[in-house]
Amino acid sequence: MSITNYIMPRRNSLTTVEEIGDDRRSSRRYGLALEVRWQLLRRKRIQDSGKGCTVDLSSGGILFDAGRTLPVGQKVFLSISWPVLLHDAARMQLTVDGRVVRSDSAGVAVQMMKHEFRTAGRMAG
Repeated sequence: MSITNYIMPRRNSLTTVEEIGDDRRSSRRYGLALEVRWQLLRRKRIQDSGKGCTVDLSSGGILFDAGRTLPVGQKVFLSISWPVLLHDAARMQLTVDGRVVRSDSAGVAVQMMKHEFRTAGRMAG
C-alpha cells in the first residue's frame, strides 16, 4: 500500500510564500493519520503513556491527538506505525524523542529532537 493512501489534505493548505502569511514554520507539514504510542518521560522514567493518532508531521515536529492534553515542556517518546514496508516485507516504526511545545484542543505539538526508523517485525505470509 502506498503512503499516499494515508495522506489527508489539510484545510487551508498553503503552497506559496505569498499565501503563508503568519505561518512561519520552516518545514512543510504532511497530514498523516497514523497510530502513535506515546510516553511522557522524566529523568529517564516513564511518567505516563497512551495511544493516539497523528494529525500532521514535518521534519521538525508532529501534531497528534493524545485524547487529552499533555504537560508543555515535558519530554516525550513517540512510536509511530509507518505505512510503508521495508523491502515489501518488514513493518516500520518512526521513533521520536521530543518535547511537548503545545497542548490544546487541536492536539499535542511535539518538537522533534531525535528521530529514526526501526523495523517492527515481519508481516505474516
